[in-house]
Amino acid sequence: MKQITEGIVGIGVDDREIDLFEGQYPVPNGMSYNSYVIFGDKVAVMDTVDRRFVEKWLDNLDGALGGRKPDFLVVQHMEPDHSAGVKAFAEKYPDAKIVGNTKTFVMLAQYFEDLDLETRKIVVADGGTLDLGNRTLTFVFTPMVHWPEVMMTYDAATGTFFSADAFGKFGASDADEYWTDEARRYYIGIVGKYGVQVQSALAKAAKLDIARICPLHGPVLTSDLGGYIGMYDTWSKYEPEDKGVTVAYTSVYGHTEEAAKLLAGELTARGVKTEVFDLARCDISAAVASAFRYDRLALATTTYNGDIFPYMRTFIDHLTERNFRGRTVAMIENGTWAPMAAKVMKGMLEGSKDITYASVVTLRSAVGAAGKAAIAALADELAKA
Repeated sequence: MKQITEGIVGIGVDDREIDLFEGQYPVPNGMSYNSYVIFGDKVAVMDTVDRRFVEKWLDNLDGALGGRKPDFLVVQHMEPDHSAGVKAFAEKYPDAKIVGNTKTFVMLAQYFEDLDLETRKIVVADGGTLDLGNRTLTFVFTPMVHWPEVMMTYDAATGTFFSADAFGKFGASDADEYWTDEARRYYIGIVGKYGVQVQSALAKAAKLDIARICPLHGPVLTSDLGGYIGMYDTWSKYEPEDKGVTVAYTSVYGHTEEAAKLLAGELTARGVKTEVFDLARCDISAAVASAFRYDRLALATTTYNGDIFPYMRTFIDHLTERNFRGRTVAMIENGTWAPMAAKVMKGMLEGSKDITYASVVTLRSAVGAAGKAAIAALADELAKA
């Protein structure tokens, strides 16, 4: 348990055994599932946790209550890592009301077919309130950030904004790591497709006097809130966060790898910040986050069965699915007899808005002197972009 501020206690749990969040995102420093208790004249519990930790969460709740009984469970988000404990809570506290919106209760019925909440549910509207006696909670609907039922909650008494999955990050609550890197990877991977909806949510949040942000993953944010909100604004507008080049490559026999690393070295020598990713071996979510972070992207791959190497195709799919746009893109293609990679990659990116293409470097097998000269010229072009 952790005291958040006057009348608010954190009762979430840390998962240090998980290897892949949502079955695809490596989380070497674990994951936190946050839940909170708000104490007024009446008591409201904010969300639950993943099913593997429901018993521990109930113990935490019992300890925080100190003999009191909860009056409400507010369900802000129905993803199972936050709603798995709803049934157990409802059974343990039969007098408590369950608070959500219309879509919340549709999903609850899908997850818990035998859970009858008809006489216990409180259906709230956007801008609706919940009276706890000496403090009032206001609900802010934020659909598709990043599920359709998502709502956030504001406690005016303390200026606390319960932000559901927004402003969350990978990592256990005590992970000793820089917030931005894992928050960026989390945002781009999980929420990144929904920039328009995030902009709408930020507009609603701007009308509130927020002193702290309590997300469902990661630490409570209490200082430099403008900085955190500013990052979300940048990310959701799909604007580059920094100047630099992400070099992403695939290679079969090492020649394309040599070309990609040669380009990275040339860029570094020109003072350009550069990150390099072998797409067959790296955490692809980190490569995707890097591509959204920087204003330039270099793609290097082989022609493969008249197409491109599968890992590069997957990478570009991840980019376009998340509305990749507004970048300068360079390409290095390699093909011993019929180079096709640049054509295929441009075709995959044709729906991406505001892409500026740098020169294409075409290699035929090994890099060679001509290839090295072309890569140096491409580095000059990217450094000036």
